[in-house]
Amino acid sequence: MPDTYWSQYRHLWTEKVIPARTTLLREGEVARQAYAIQKGCLRLWFNNNGKDITFQFFFEGQAVSSIESFRNGRPSLFSIESLEPCELLVITKKNFDILLAEAPGFKGLVEESVYQRLEHYSSLFLSHIRDTPPQRYQKLLNEHPQIIQRIPQHYIASYLGITPVSLSRIRNKAGKGF
Repeated sequence: MPDTYWSQYRHLWTEKVIPARTTLLREGEVARQAYAIQKGCLRLWFNNNGKDITFQFFFEGQAVSSIESFRNGRPSLFSIESLEPCELLVITKKNFDILLAEAPGFKGLVEESVYQRLEHYSSLFLSHIRDTPPQRYQKLLNEHPQIIQRIPQHYIASYLGITPVSLSRIRNKAGKGF
């Protein structure tokens, strides 16, 4: 939110500090809050027949919620968990709706965030169809180096749709120039 509106609407947000490995939303629950990350990293994941599937990471300056659940009151299709200690700004659905109605420009920021997420999901979906695992890893390395630097390998492997052993082999080959 632009600084010009921040002081006017700051009271609608609460600050929350959480340790790593804190679940903010469980798959199947209704999302009643959205989060803006000031410091730390969150991941989105779901359970697929007992297997933990990571499909997105969020870092400083990004906002996250189970948007479909938050907007419509439906059960979330995924969980949200901290991977690092986090400093978050938290907003309830009621306060979010106040911001949408009263804060000029806030709706545009929300729309832009939704579009960015849609682009990410489209790219991820197509990459899993079109690209080989080494190509997906190289693309991740080029486009999102903070993931490689900050995220444990088993979550990166899950995100890429491969096993941790395969990721280790790909990383070793990448270090040798494929």
